Amino acid sequence: MSKRGRSGARSAGRSDAAQSKAGGAPARGQPGKVRIIGGRWRGTRLDVADAPGLRPTSDRVRETLFNWLQPMLSGARVLDLFAGSGALGLEALSRGAAGAVLVERDPALAAQLRALAARLPGGEAAQVVQADALAWLAQQPVAAGAAGEGGAGFDLAFVDPPFAAGLWDAVWPALSPRLAPAAWLYVEAPLAASLALPAPWLPHREGATREVRYALYRRAG
Repeated sequence: MSKRGRSGARSAGRSDAAQSKAGGAPARGQPGKVRIIGGRWRGTRLDVADAPGLRPTSDRVRETLFNWLQPMLSGARVLDLFAGSGALGLEALSRGAAGAVLVERDPALAAQLRALAARLPGGEAAQVVQADALAWLAQQPVAAGAAGEGGAGFDLAFVDPPFAAGLWDAVWPALSPRLAPAAWLYVEAPLAASLALPAPWLPHREGATREVRYALYRRAG
């Protein structure tokens, strides 16, 4: 879910909780909630903080996305790069991912995510990192296969940065070397934005709401 600041909280489509028509975020002073919609934590409510720019991916979009992803989720290593409410990373864990790193710049939101993970059975699979997303990426090892040596890399990454910050072009070169050779990449952007990832990323599925364009990509083998 995207959030204010340079890089480090997630944005998305409209929440199914209370939203303002103009901004797609909960009305000021009225933090909302979204829910995990599938898997072992189904029905768990996630708080949506009263923070400028924080717009969690709607239940409908997440249902569509995770229908696309279900065949590859079991045992996957997941990165939720702009975590916000944690809806995408936690949904992936709920549906069978082996582990997820949730990167969130805002200290209060990161603390909220840690507290939630501590309450969930098996929540230790969620590693919450309070950091600027681009700075954190720069410190991570390159995945094996991208430069011959390195770690295993992430199998799936969610990229939904603050829309106003325009971070997509800065994210790709930093993120791609940290992903597994056959990784999947989910992206959200404003409806009017052009989602054109550089090679070797190939579009797999895409969709749109009134405000958001979303797409799933696969790295070409």
